[in-house]
Amino acid sequence: MKKLNKILCLVIALIVVLSSVSVSAFALGNSKNYYYFDAINGDDRNSGTDINNPIKTIDGLKNLEIGPGTHFLFKNGGEYECAVLLTCNGTKENPVVISSYGEGERAILKTDEKTEVFRLFDCSYVTISDLHIKAPNGGGIWIDTLNQTSEGIIIDNVYFEDMQNYKVHSRDDNTNGAAVGRAAVMVKGLPARSRYAVNNLTIRNCEVYNCANGFMIWGSWNDQQLPWCETEEEIDPVYNEGLLIENCYFHEMDAEAVIVGMCDGALVTNCRAINCCQGEGIDELGEIEYFTAAMWFWGSENSTIQYCEIAGQKNVGDGMAVDFDSHTNNCTYQYIYSHDNVRFMCNNPNYSGHHGNTVRYCLSVNDNKGRSTTAVGSCGEHEFSFYNNTIINCADFQLKNMYNSYVANNIFVLEDGHHFAYDFDPLDERGNAYDNNCYYNAMSPLVDPDSLNINPGFVGKKASDINSFILKDDSPLIGAGVEIEDDVTTDFFGNEITSTNIGCYGGTGIETESPYQFEIFEMKMLRHLMDAISTLLQEIMGMFD
Repeated sequence: MKKLNKILCLVIALIVVLSSVSVSAFALGNSKNYYYFDAINGDDRNSGTDINNPIKTIDGLKNLEIGPGTHFLFKNGGEYECAVLLTCNGTKENPVVISSYGEGERAILKTDEKTEVFRLFDCSYVTISDLHIKAPNGGGIWIDTLNQTSEGIIIDNVYFEDMQNYKVHSRDDNTNGAAVGRAAVMVKGLPARSRYAVNNLTIRNCEVYNCANGFMIWGSWNDQQLPWCETEEEIDPVYNEGLLIENCYFHEMDAEAVIVGMCDGALVTNCRAINCCQGEGIDELGEIEYFTAAMWFWGSENSTIQYCEIAGQKNVGDGMAVDFDSHTNNCTYQYIYSHDNVRFMCNNPNYSGHHGNTVRYCLSVNDNKGRSTTAVGSCGEHEFSFYNNTIINCADFQLKNMYNSYVANNIFVLEDGHHFAYDFDPLDERGNAYDNNCYYNAMSPLVDPDSLNINPGFVGKKASDINSFILKDDSPLIGAGVEIEDDVTTDFFGNEITSTNIGCYGGTGIETESPYQFEIFEMKMLRHLMDAISTLLQEIMGMFD
């Protein structure tokens, strides 16, 4: 076993051996000292408490006390070897701060070991900001709760780069930290090691580049910490509450950007996931090996992903923008710009299914390498709301396995040769309702008698320009939608909703002399009619199986 680094503490000594990798340890105290590091001009013989006499390396710290208000400041322009276990508590008013100072490129904190740059175990009110974190053989930050609940950790303006971004043949290991998970940030694990939550975690203004995974958030599933249970009665989650991820940019990544796992009241907003899930996940025979998606829910409640751009996913098994997974209820995707992915939506409910989830005011363009589906399996989406979305050039779209659900005010433009599959229920036992949807280049489903089958009347013709999908002022979809009671006041484009339209645009239309665009979709009505008849016959026959 490698020799442990010096253990730095005044009050307690903490030695942790994980994965046969050594780390430095910061332990609890009551000081409000500032500690300065300078990789170029520092000297480990200095105390580090004076900006003019900085320490050179982490190992140079001696007689360390950490309490509310303690700062560790790394001078910009330097590179610092760092594998730190931190166990401490700041306060909301005086957090423990790990940041940088000075001019130049932001300070780089890195490790070449198979560990994390930071392990925040049993920490509250710690802020990590304005740093560049690298771990070519490990991970970024692992937050875990072994003996107490965590509160108020903030990760702000951190650039995560170079974390094991190579091709794999299975899903990543989420059980034991960011290093084995190839992640920028790992919260707890699946399964977790305790019943304590990580509450009010904020991650903002960060960039994740050339890393396998981004932010993997997990809670605690039950007393046995088993992530999958034989019966629904075994599920007894301890949710992470108050998670906020905002203004973050994920790109060029083998796997996933954000997992919102076992959270209540989480919000992911104004983020971009571009060219994530680049691992296609198929073997030499073309068989699917594993499944990844850019931003998804797992076992969460009352949480939202909004105002995000998700594009360029290649994973054949998943690769979707919208994904409610494993006992997720009352969660929402809204104002999502999804384009050039394998598919737009594929949900995976289990046990008694999902309840109360919503997808609204989203724009999907060219998500057409695989079929979209409301719910895989028989458990289904219950009380599912899917409305005011604009779906352009999609492949097969399956509105199936829904119960007491509502599909309204959507525009569906199918890629040529594709069709809808839906629950045909002549006795209305499922309780689903369809209102005022528009279908183009496809026959309207028989379950949607009030639909329009007409050119939507978009103002533009460039699929790469979101403004192309604003409606013309003489579009037949202006004012043709059904009124829905909700708290939504703005449309996908950020405009105040002034008209009850079909689609994600909520204004009175743009005046233009150009004819309706996107007429590249040639209507083959006879073929679509035959497809519809074939689908209907299959549904009827299925009722007698």
